[in-house]
Amino acid sequence: MTQTINRSLLDKYNIAAPRYTSYPTVPYWQTEKPAEHLWIENVQQTFAKNPEISLYIHLPFCENLCTYCGCNKRITTNHKVEEPYMEAVLKEWEMYLEMLPNKPILKEIHLGGGTPTFFQAENLKILLGKIIDSAIVPEDHEFGLEVHPNTTSIFQLQVLRELGFDRVSIGVQDFDEDVLKTINRFQTTEQIKNLTFAAREMGYKSINYDLIFGLPKQKLHHILENMKELEGLNPDRIAFYSYAHVPWKSKSQRGYSEVDLPTGEEKRNLYEVGKTALEKLGYVEIGIDHFALKSDELYEAFAAKTMHRNFMGYTPFHTDLLIGLGTSAISDSWTAFAQNEKTVEEYQNRVGAGKLPFFRGHLLDKEDVLVRQHILNLMCHFETKWTTKNPFFADAIIRLQPMIEDGLVKVDANSIKITTKGEPFVRNACMGFDARLWANKPKSELFSKVI
Repeated sequence: MTQTINRSLLDKYNIAAPRYTSYPTVPYWQTEKPAEHLWIENVQQTFAKNPEISLYIHLPFCENLCTYCGCNKRITTNHKVEEPYMEAVLKEWEMYLEMLPNKPILKEIHLGGGTPTFFQAENLKILLGKIIDSAIVPEDHEFGLEVHPNTTSIFQLQVLRELGFDRVSIGVQDFDEDVLKTINRFQTTEQIKNLTFAAREMGYKSINYDLIFGLPKQKLHHILENMKELEGLNPDRIAFYSYAHVPWKSKSQRGYSEVDLPTGEEKRNLYEVGKTALEKLGYVEIGIDHFALKSDELYEAFAAKTMHRNFMGYTPFHTDLLIGLGTSAISDSWTAFAQNEKTVEEYQNRVGAGKLPFFRGHLLDKEDVLVRQHILNLMCHFETKWTTKNPFFADAIIRLQPMIEDGLVKVDANSIKITTKGEPFVRNACMGFDARLWANKPKSELFSKVI
């Protein structure tokens, strides 16, 4: 059933807020980056506790600019960039292997971008084959990638399947040609269908569609038509993202007027109507902006309260060590973060000089680790609990008082639970725990709005 959100609640809580893929959020990392040896120590200490790791590889190249996109990317049609970039990624990986005492157990790989399938199949095979051969791959792994329907071939999917990839995320965004044209994205419904059926035939166990609500010129009938297109395709997961309008960060978003954007109540209605349609198709809402069939591994993790969230999004696995390779990739040792150089040239130069290419990072203190866990609980399970007394929890409850009074959050002596009514505002609830944000509120807008 569609949940109607009170207009006054939207006006009150539809504010700029972090998406909480990490805590502390990147704008609140320490001013000076950690010394390299401290980052290495954190990696080694985390690995010593558990040698299972997740690996994120950022492949930043795209042939065309999709104007809605806020990702770190490089637009080019010159495919000569592939080999030097691959060499840098492999050299960075070797640096991490050298600091680890044993072969890592590779639970998870995610290829993000950019457009990972910008790379030729042969090069993907070389890059990933060398990485996989240098690690231990358990039977219960999840290797996935993001694909653009217009630049992905059946051959690429087959090569990756032979390497052990078992999940593919197809960037649909919207099925309507006019909406796609507005955001300068070119693909056909036929391409999406062909990739879906081919991946399923090859044995990919999970197929995800990325859909976006709130795109320029997107109306209610577009959402309904998108949902109709899903019938018969039955992707295992749906990421139903809110369009994040951040033109101060992504200048390409200035290519259309804000007048073209659905906002506030109109935008949230797009989500609620889409959610109702997805539920009729058998999908269950898990976390924020995500849906899955009950047969999918991510739903099983959600139901078992083992689902995790990191820089790769929601995942059925929780590894304390996430290594990010490539430009702008973020590594996470649970007690520290490190983000790589954002431009291809700076990244390749740093790696070529034999240095870890991170340009900023953060060492978490005890309070950071505590806050991080509780925010993670809220983002994954809509509730969190504690057993020890700490003034921090009292402060959080005080900050959440307006949400408590509005029936969005329930609190008792040792737990906080977000109500069904409050689920659209989970990011607001997380802000109640965000000690660094309250200690130093931003003077300018850093984040996208909640709705």
